Amino acid sequence: MDIWKQFTFEAAHQLPNLPPEHKCRRLHGHSYRVTVVISAEIGSDSGWVMDFADVQAAFDPCYDALDHRYLNEVPGLENPTAELIAIWIWQRLKPALPALSEIRIDETCTAGCVYRGR
Repeated sequence: MDIWKQFTFEAAHQLPNLPPEHKCRRLHGHSYRVTVVISAEIGSDSGWVMDFADVQAAFDPCYDALDHRYLNEVPGLENPTAELIAIWIWQRLKPALPALSEIRIDETCTAGCVYRGR
């Protein structure tokens, strides 16, 4: 069974490794949506995969580090692409959420990425 919980955060960034003329090299911001997917068996007693409150608690430190921030200043996100943000979040959530199976980042309403670990 897969369950998911979505989170949103607002942040600014620029992508310093792009050519100077590329629009994403300039400072800009996004309303990011993060989907955290957990894959596990349904508990025989609880009837659920896990408590969504536990997913929320695991994500809260990521939210605090990312929301209304300049992402380039967040340690580990000096080149904050959607792909690298997904990996950054995965690395922080996986110890607390062993059944984590997917991080989806929607950078805009038409573009994003999915990371399923390594």
